[in-house]
Amino acid sequence: MVVKIVTDSSADLPAELVQELGITVVPLYLRFGEEVFRDRVDISEDEFYERLVHDPIHPSTTQPTPQDFINVYQKLSQEADGIVSIHISSKLSGTCNSALQGKELIEKGCPIEVVDSQTLTMGLGLISIAAATVAKAGKGLEEVLAEVRQAIPNIHLLGLLDTLKYLLLGGRIGKAKALVGSILNVKPLLKLQDGEVVPAGQARTRSKGMDRLFEFAKNAVNIEDLAVVYNTTPDEAQTLAERIGSIFNKEQIRLARIGPMLGVHFGPGALVVVLREKVTA
Repeated sequence: MVVKIVTDSSADLPAELVQELGITVVPLYLRFGEEVFRDRVDISEDEFYERLVHDPIHPSTTQPTPQDFINVYQKLSQEADGIVSIHISSKLSGTCNSALQGKELIEKGCPIEVVDSQTLTMGLGLISIAAATVAKAGKGLEEVLAEVRQAIPNIHLLGLLDTLKYLLLGGRIGKAKALVGSILNVKPLLKLQDGEVVPAGQARTRSKGMDRLFEFAKNAVNIEDLAVVYNTTPDEAQTLAERIGSIFNKEQIRLARIGPMLGVHFGPGALVVVLREKVTA
């Protein structure tokens, strides 16, 4: 049985993994004023972060259209017995809704299952990897779906931002909190809870924030998969991965880059540790 996996560009999956596992990535859209770009298709990460810092226009993001999903589903259905389409938390983006609309608008045939991952960045990425690995082993639609549903509650992440400025510009946090952050010069920590980004504390310095990321990994139980995700500080990400390598198989740590979709809200200097715990009986 051939089951195809679809996700979106907020998963921040490295291109080589996408190719190796045969995952189809539907890009979100990025807008600088009147200019519209497909995430990582029409604009690279480097180009985006350069503009984010220097362009007077703050960018915005929007989900793929239902037609984008129709195009993907129709193409994949020609060679698939089933499609599992896994996307960023519906509380953070309308992408899942677009996928569902796309599914409803095409002729019935190849079964399509749209799944709300309740997470983002490599949280979504790790779920997609797990699904694609099972699919590549020749498992059926229900077995792939079971793997996805087991993985979702076992995804945990902790993110360190360099500033609250971009969350404020994106309207994702109260102005008062952003002002307090700038006065104290703290480094905010964020986590996911019920599919939403919520505060997880703050660090006085960046190094203390990185300590918190390490402790987060160290305190995890039965790690199945782990990723260190960065946007503009690859050396820091490598250093953190080396450190985590003392408690988790270094060869299994995935390094990935936060793309434009989340970069709009996180700003430069973001670091995230994402892990998937093993399913317990």
